[in-house]
Formats: sequence, structure tokens, C-alpha cells
Amino acid sequence: MTPTPGTPPAGPGRPRRPGPRRLSAAAVAALLLAAVPAGAAMSADAATPKSATGPEGQKLTVSATTGLDPAGEKVRVTGEGYGPKSGIYVALCKDNGANRVPSPCLGGADMSGGSKTSQWIVPPGDPYEGELALPFGPGGTFDVEIEIRSKGDGLDCAEVPCSVVTRADHRASGDRTQDVRIPVTFAGQGPGEPGGEGVDVPAGTVSYKPVADFTSAGKPLDLLLHPESKKLYVGADNLPDTADVDERGLYVLNPEDGKAESWISQAPGPTGEPRASTAARISGPLPGDGVVYNYPLRGVGTAKAGDKAASGVWLAGSTITDIAPGTAAGTVLVAQGAKLSEIATATGAATRSVTVPGGSRFAADHARGAVWFTDVTAGKLHRVDLVSFTVSDTFDLPGADGMAGFIQTDPASGAVWVGVNRSVLVFDAAGKLVKTLIGKDLARDAAFDAESGRAFVVWQDGGDLSDPANDNNGTLTVYDSAKFTPAAKDLSLPGNQSQLGAASLAVAPGGATVFVTSPAEGKITRLTRQVSPLVTQAPADRSVKDGEEVALTARAEGTPEPSVRWQVSTDGSQTWRELDGATEPVLTFTAKSAQDGYRYRAEFRNDVGTTRTAPITLTVTEATGGGENGGQNGGAAGGDSSGGPGDTSSGSSNTGGDASTGTSGGGDGGSSTGASGGSSDSSGSSGSSAGGAGSTVGGGVGGSSGTETTSGGSLAATGLTVISVTLLAAGLLGGGLLIHRRARRRTTGLA
Repeated sequence: MTPTPGTPPAGPGRPRRPGPRRLSAAAVAALLLAAVPAGAAMSADAATPKSATGPEGQKLTVSATTGLDPAGEKVRVTGEGYGPKSGIYVALCKDNGANRVPSPCLGGADMSGGSKTSQWIVPPGDPYEGELALPFGPGGTFDVEIEIRSKGDGLDCAEVPCSVVTRADHRASGDRTQDVRIPVTFAGQGPGEPGGEGVDVPAGTVSYKPVADFTSAGKPLDLLLHPESKKLYVGADNLPDTADVDERGLYVLNPEDGKAESWISQAPGPTGEPRASTAARISGPLPGDGVVYNYPLRGVGTAKAGDKAASGVWLAGSTITDIAPGTAAGTVLVAQGAKLSEIATATGAATRSVTVPGGSRFAADHARGAVWFTDVTAGKLHRVDLVSFTVSDTFDLPGADGMAGFIQTDPASGAVWVGVNRSVLVFDAAGKLVKTLIGKDLARDAAFDAESGRAFVVWQDGGDLSDPANDNNGTLTVYDSAKFTPAAKDLSLPGNQSQLGAASLAVAPGGATVFVTSPAEGKITRLTRQVSPLVTQAPADRSVKDGEEVALTARAEGTPEPSVRWQVSTDGSQTWRELDGATEPVLTFTAKSAQDGYRYRAEFRNDVGTTRTAPITLTVTEATGGGENGGQNGGAAGGDSSGGPGDTSSGSSNTGGDASTGTSGGGDGGSSTGASGGSSDSSGSSGSSAGGAGSTVGGGVGGSSGTETTSGGSLAATGLTVISVTLLAAGLLGGGLLIHRRARRRTTGLA
């Protein structure tokens, strides 16, 4: 049941424990912690509330944020300072960074009023107030309980950063002024994983960047990056604007700088005499180095770097329409229209042949013993069994009334990718259509990288600017080849249009480098992968004593390697400034009391983007409350169980010292307040511990009547003096004995 706003839920997600009728030390500590003023820093234990400030001064607090139960846990969420005109949702959502809508959310947007995973808060008098939504309290406050878990409703907090958030309700979904986010992690998740808040692009965004254009290979038609020699082989035709040079042939390029190491322009014609020949389509690599390729009209050639001319054979029959590696060394599969043959590259003799019902382009999957033929005209996809060399099955090919693009098989899964018009149809290895990918341009080629599990597709613009669908720019897309989801940011390819030929692709193992041809421009573009910083290690909130050393660690990965700068905020994350010289993964400094409540974060930058760790809060408590002996003795005196006047152990033996420094405050507090309170229990003893810092509070806790004070202010509800709430709470929970340590005096430039 949803609690009444302003009424704290009874231990959300944690069982009640029976307790004594009188206030226990833990209960008093809870009261004191609840009375900490807004903005005061608190420790980062899992059950410790954590707060964040919104863009319009809103304050959001969540009761627990780390180590949460992945199966489900209730958390208390409170807010104040929210606008009187806007309704909000309170929920666990994917954290997409600043100025981006938190989405998706666990349970979705609750518009039924029955969700336990989200709450809807509206201004008083709103039409939805009642069963559907709760009203804000005075000052834009709310106090609700939601049930969160690590996974559900399309959200997986092990895979993406998650936060408990407030966001504008569905009536103002574009309003980002109500977004306040508090990151949460579940048990088993490390701090900062996965990581960080992307500033300009989401953290870990993969994209490709053009780094060079190679123009040394005429009009490039096909590519192959040799797996052993690492040379880039380019099949090329002649560019029409270079009539003085015939650029047809097979080029061997250095893949780093694009310089041509070899140009094999000659291949045997129908009479066996060498002649200038276009290298139309590359079949596959030769062992060590070199390739097998097709040259018009019916030539099958072999060549490697350094050759003056290709070796080749001229086939009988019709024009070769496609070529791929054969089933044995020294053979290739050749399509001559609907006829598929396996031939010997040395003689050109066909060892076996089959005629398919229709088609001209194919893809071979040797691992699964299949060849896939596309018959776009008839709208069919045929499977040829490579063992029996017969057509074993036929499937429908949707959208076949358009332009045929390509057919390729994924070597990892056997999936068949078919480009038709502005779509790619993906069939599984059994011939079932499993996915249709839609692009804005014509699908022209695909390549696969087994190491990264990525599929690369190049789309070309039609090039006819009289068609409103054309803009003269192509696109490179990258997909997860198993899930078919985008795996990189789309890259525009200006000028890559299909008027002078289809683009082709080659991908280096691992996918770090991609080569894309643009026949219309006579160039090959070399692309390199880049990744915006992704946080792999982030700091957590810290609670230290004045003078203690602090070490905060943050690390991120990215391409190029990101640099780091540490930043500090002294006003609750309203403004930030960079720390001079703080450019290492580990930030170390000596804590000072003036830094209590400061927030720190690391910002990582590279050419792709900027990512920040979630801000952490530094809590600095006083190392000493006075003289060392006075603090100890005062605590012991106030802790006497009898608490009666005249008891030597209750303070009378420890009255020496200067009350202004707190050296005897605890002793006197234990004696005087024990008398006024009537009896002093362990709560009174803890109170005298704080008395060691210069205030007499023991009797106020033990007997509920103490009013004497020498410093600080009072908690109105109890008459308790507040000196250092965190320090006093620690004393109470410690059973009445607080040992003060002398502060180490260190210099820090971080205040």
C-alpha cells in the first residue's frame, strides 16, 4: 500500500525487529540522522539515503542505492521543491545521461495507479489525483515507496546504467526540467559499472571515422583484405574522366597509406593472349598471398603482389555473373546466369554443374555445405547442397520486385543476408526469414567480422537528385550479427552513390578498420573504429576524519585512449571546476573539515566524446572534540549505568580541564544530567560522549529532561543539543564510548 505523503514507510524492504520500550541507541541515532539539515553530506553505506539536486533546485532522496537485491527490494523515495504545475513519475529507469529522457523504465509509465514499481505524483487538484496519482505535499514534496529489481520490462541494469529518477509525466514528456537522477547498483555490480554519464554522446558509443581516401586504384569495384599477407586487393575498372590512362586491373595496396605496391592489368583473353582486363569480382584468397578473381566476360584469373600479368582461363558458355571459392584447393564456384559450376582454375574444366530455377548471384557457406542463390525476378531464394550438388530447397524472397543488391552469408551462424532495394532480408541457416533491416538508401554489400560478431552493411544513394528520396550520400551501418541491433553509430558517406557501380566492403579482423569503395568517386575510404569513454571503475562516496588521506580512483576505456580530469563541486553539484594538475586516474589529497559535503567526479575525454563518473560525496568529520583524556573520561563517566548524583564514577572524578575545549564536558554532563533525568541508561552515556565536544546532553537523552547547553543548537522535539550530528550518532551506536583522535594537520589545495 502506498504510504501517505510525509509518512515514512516502516523499513522498506527490510523486516521489523522488536526493540525495548525505551529509546535504544540505534533509535536515537536514527532520530538524529533524520534531523540532518538538507544538503548535509552522509556516508555511502547501502542503506544510507543519497540525494541529488535537480535543474530547478528540486531535491530527490533515495533510501538505499547500492548492493540492492536483484530479485526486488523496496526503497523509499522523497522529494521537495518540485514545481506546482507539473506531474512527475518516480521510477527506476535506464540512465541515458543529462538532458536525455530516462527510458525505458521498470513498469513503464504508471497511468493505472496500480503499479508498485513506479509512482505518479501530480499537483493538488489535478484531474488524475485520487486512485491514479498522489498529490504533492506542501512545498512540492512527496514521500513514496517503490519496488525495484535489476531486470524487467525491457530494462537490464546489469547491462545499462540505471537510476531512480523523477521525470515529467506523459503530458509533458519532452520536459527535462523535472529530471533528477540518483544512480543505483545491485548486488554483484561493481561501482560505476557499466559506466558513466555521456555528456555529448552516450558512454561507450562506437562509431567509425574516415581517416584516409585512397585514389590509386582507378574505379574500385571489389575488395579483399588478405588474411595472411594483410595486403589490400582491389578489383578495378577504368575511370571515365581519365581517358589518357587505362586503369583496369587488379591492384595491391598498402592498407595503411593506400600506396599501390602492384598493378596487374593484363590477363589472358579468349585466345590466351594477355590483354588489359577489368578485375570485376574477387573470389577469395590464395594461400600465403594473392587472389582468385573474375575478369570479363568469362575469365578466371589468379595473381599476387609483384606479378606482371595474371594467369587465367577462359570459360565456355555465357558471361560469368558471380564467383566464390570452390570446395577443394584449386577450384572455384562460378555462376553463369542460373548455371552453377565448380571448375579447376588451372584448366577451366567443370568438375560438376547444376542449373537452378533462376538467379545469377550466390553466396557459398562451406561450413554448412550450402550455396544460396537469389532469384529476385521470381521472388525466390534457392539452396544448393554442395555434397549432392542439387537444389535442396526453395524459399520465398519478399520484396523481390525491386533492385537486387547483394547476397552474403555470415560464417559464424550461417545466416543469409540479402540486399533488396532499401532493405536487407536476413534468413537463418534453415531458410527462415528472421529479420528485415530497413535503410534509407540502396543495400549494396555486406561483410562480417567473426571476432567482434558484427555485420557491416554499405548503403548507396540512387544518385538521381530529381528523386526526392535521393541526397547523393550513402551510409555505413553496423549491426550485432546475432541480435541484428545497431552496434555503432551510422556513418554518412557523402557522394557515395550508385550511378557508376555498387560499393563494396572489406573489414579487418576485429573490426577496427573498414574499407569502403565509392566507384562514382574513384576512391576507397579507410575508416577506423572509435569509442567514446566508458567508465570501467568509478569511486564511491567516502567518509573520513579530518586529516586523513583520501584516494579516489576512476578508470575508463575508449578509442582513442581517453584523458582524465578531476572536478570538484562545493555547492551540491550546481557548479563544477577542474582541479589543477589532477590528470591521473587516482586523485589523492588530505581531507580537511572545510571539504565536508564536497562532491567529486572524473571526466574522461577523447575525440569521440566526454563521459563523467557519477558525483560522489566526501564526508569529513572532526578528528578531535577536545583533549584526548577529557573525551575518553567524559564518555566513560556519562556512561555509568546508575547515573545518580554523588556517584564518583559518573563524572565527579573527571571534572578537570577546560570546559571551553571540551576536556571535561562529558564528565560534568554525565553527572548533572543523570541527576535531572532521574536515571541514566546507555543513551545517557552516549550523550555524554558528545558532551566531550563541549555540550551537556547526556541527561536529555537518558531522562528526557536535559536542557543545559554550552554550545550548539537544540533539536526542538527532544531538547537535544546538535554539535555534530554524524559524530553524535556514531557515539550512540558505539555504545557510549567515543575515542577522539588528534587531527593530523596536513595541507591540501583542494578546499
